[in-house]
Amino acid sequence: MQNLDKFDTLFVIWAFVFQICLIVLFAIRRSNLDLILQYGWVFYLLSIPAVIVSILILRGGKEWSFWFGGFIFLVWAVFGLIIEYGFRIQWRNPIVWPIFIPYVALYLGTIMFYWFPLGVISRPLWYIYAVLFGVSTYLNISSH
Repeated sequence: MQNLDKFDTLFVIWAFVFQICLIVLFAIRRSNLDLILQYGWVFYLLSIPAVIVSILILRGGKEWSFWFGGFIFLVWAVFGLIIEYGFRIQWRNPIVWPIFIPYVALYLGTIMFYWFPLGVISRPLWYIYAVLFGVSTYLNISSH
């Protein structure tokens, strides 16, 4: 882990920022759903710096698995913004499967492309991210 170049370091920092922001979002949603319903769209705006980070990593010559997550995040964010804040579709309860499936696939794809490349950089970071993913999943599920 000591021999990380600046693009590896950028990736690691961004991956953890993303996961920590998810934890904060889900923790707030557990205690104040109205706040998230009103301002949850702000989380989707994190896709803008995510794409910037991905472009920097791409231009730095890193493999696609290191920069792909930011672009998936952008697609997920645009989809979420359109469904949840544009059309205001209530798709979680009851589940609207044509929305649920792509939404969850894009969400999990984003997470996986931030989590799995960490294993190439550092196995301990991969495990730490796994714990954070567990926390965010618990908070996510328990906040619905």
